[in-house]
Amino acid sequence: MIPVSPPPAGRAREVVRCAFGVWRTTHNAQRTTSPTRGFTLVELLVALAVMALLALVSWRGIDGMVRSQELTRQRADELLTLQTVLAQWSADLDALQAIEHTEPIAWDGQVLRLTRRSTRTPEEGALVVAWARRNVGGAAQWLRWQSAPVRTREQWRGAWQQAALWARTPGEAERRGETQLLPLADWQLFYFRGGAWASALSTDAATPSGPRSIGGPSEAALRIPDGVRLTITLPAGGALAGTLTRDWVNPLVGGGKS
Repeated sequence: MIPVSPPPAGRAREVVRCAFGVWRTTHNAQRTTSPTRGFTLVELLVALAVMALLALVSWRGIDGMVRSQELTRQRADELLTLQTVLAQWSADLDALQAIEHTEPIAWDGQVLRLTRRSTRTPEEGALVVAWARRNVGGAAQWLRWQSAPVRTREQWRGAWQQAALWARTPGEAERRGETQLLPLADWQLFYFRGGAWASALSTDAATPSGPRSIGGPSEAALRIPDGVRLTITLPAGGALAGTLTRDWVNPLVGGGKS
């Protein structure tokens, strides 16, 4: 028998002794591997819950931004509409025209009727304008009506009566001159005469006091008050709500400013 020495120590070889006593070495190194560890079911559920919470928070934040932008846009639109309506209100009062044997301004608690100059040239004649609050589509709306130009007292009288009819029971013909302005819960008018404000429905406010002076203003001109106070109440639920007061000063009294 031939003696065989064992392999050197420290070398990564697998030594196998055969049945005949011969040492044989293999080059398969012994490897030490650790088992691969994955996520547990609990960890996956926690991760999914955190991701869902983050998605919910992000959605709420985006929804809040969209709502804020929508409210800002709605408020800006309503404010612009209100400013435009009040500008038209002042323009109608500034253009009041005193024509003999006519009414320049009249308020009966439901409709305000005005006789004003034409928006273009005086040759076109006068206009009869009416402002009223009426139910439209189940909601109270502030409305404005304007007649065709009138050049005779007969035409004026017909337009004046048509304005009163429009405010209460309008027909198809009356609705043609109608413009829907904005939602309105309530409105009131006051006239300024003799240094004090009074309801436009009172006799003292509607009728000028004192005798007419020679060479002074005409009777129709005296019917125009020194000032008109408008108080409107905007309904709740909109971007703009509450009570608003606007004063108009007769340009002949207030130096041309209103």
